[in-house]
Amino acid sequence: QVQLVESGGGLVQPGGSLRLSCAASGFTFNLYHMRWYRQAPGKERELVATLISPYGSTNYADSVKDRFTISTDNAKDTVYLQMNTLKPEDTAVYYCNAVQRLTGRGYWGQGTQVTVSS
Repeated sequence: QVQLVESGGGLVQPGGSLRLSCAASGFTFNLYHMRWYRQAPGKERELVATLISPYGSTNYADSVKDRFTISTDNAKDTVYLQMNTLKPEDTAVYYCNAVQRLTGRGYWGQGTQVTVSS
């Protein structure tokens, strides 16, 4: 059974940092591109960061470039999103997404809430 389980969300003050984790199970982790999306209230889901398998290259939305970093630990089948210099506009539910790089089949996690507020 495929599972993506996010953790690490919470309340943080502007300028602070959080690290989100997404633990994967039930599929061959290194055959999948890994992505983080977010969705703020009343807005569409937005692609935040992508890690391309197997090369490890990364892409970021302009709004988070130089502040967020996506990475993986293949030994733990886990993808991370390190978020620094957080802003109130980063407040959203963050979702982990895995896409099989040959078939395009995708899976979603349940999401984790990030709130940036003083």
